[in-house]
Amino acid sequence: MGIRRTGDSAVGVLAVKGLSVAAIAVVAGCSSTPQIAAIVGGGAAGAATANPAIGFAVGVALDAAGNYAFQYFGRTWQGSEQDAMAEVAGALPAGTEAAWTIVHTLPIGNEHGQLRVIRSIDSPLAACKEIAFSVDTGTGEKSKRAWFTSDVCKQDATWKWASAEPAVARWGFLQ
Repeated sequence: MGIRRTGDSAVGVLAVKGLSVAAIAVVAGCSSTPQIAAIVGGGAAGAATANPAIGFAVGVALDAAGNYAFQYFGRTWQGSEQDAMAEVAGALPAGTEAAWTIVHTLPIGNEHGQLRVIRSIDSPLAACKEIAFSVDTGTGEKSKRAWFTSDVCKQDATWKWASAEPAVARWGFLQ
């Protein structure tokens, strides 16, 4: 199957080009990617079988699978960023500052900034640190820096992000 290689013109060019657009949207991080894939896939399945019920079922299944994959990707991405910051914070004493950075496998969304350990919180349950971190975007004169706060705690031998679900949506995947 491919462009001009299939005998069924209803599936040929539209399906191949549509899936290419969906693949580009996934790499770019578009939040409506699962819906785009569901529309393209459901439309192609409905056209190929001449049965709208099959097209609808394929579309719903693709939407569910796409949403799951997109959320899993986001959680994994977010976890690696949080782990990178927690690792830097764990090595710092209170009152000090260091740079943090994350380089993802896909070269999209590599973040960096500064991290300050505000104070250490020692308790019988866990050793924790309160941190302030910046997320730097852009370069040169268009560079912007936004500051946020969080906590990291020692878990076995490693430091982990202590805030499970902050309620501020503007932080994106860094929540």
